[in-house]
Amino acid sequence: MDNDVAAGNTTSTLGHLALGLTLLAFGIGSTGVIDNVAASDAAALATWVGGVALFLVGLLALHAGNGGTGTAHAALGAFWFTWGTGAGGSASAEAAGLFLLLWALLALTLTMAAKGSGLFGQGVYGMLFVALLLLGTGALADNGGLAKAGGWIAAVAGLAAWYGATAAVAHWPTSLSRVRRGAPAAG
Repeated sequence: MDNDVAAGNTTSTLGHLALGLTLLAFGIGSTGVIDNVAASDAAALATWVGGVALFLVGLLALHAGNGGTGTAHAALGAFWFTWGTGAGGSASAEAAGLFLLLWALLALTLTMAAKGSGLFGQGVYGMLFVALLLLGTGALADNGGLAKAGGWIAAVAGLAAWYGATAAVAHWPTSLSRVRRGAPAAG
């Protein structure tokens, strides 16, 4: 999230909150860290919060003239809706892996487009890219370790997006201030 979010860009804040919660649920489910909780258990959240709500927030941002945020949220909304409605279906592991790798390309595009936006912009999209890359490769290679690592990265990305959105609403810090050498710390 950039300074516009901290200044009150509500579509960006709401979008990052929806993305954060969805990524966190999906990531935790993908890790297998909680007994009897799988990524597919996040399908309803992914469909409605990550899919429909995020897509609508993206459309609102586009209407308000914010092309970057609008494109990111609408595209991610389409991803989550598609994943949520298909989770637990009859697709092969190879098809699921290819699906995740194709959407990793979207996350890579968003990462490159968010250049200079810091941890809460480029960082979240970058972690999403790595998570989808690991999850897709893990599905194609039938490697649970890669999928678990992807789940952890998705969960961390979800926490970062959630914190960024919460920080914007609660007026918490979104960057670490640096103390110059030789200058006393502000206090």
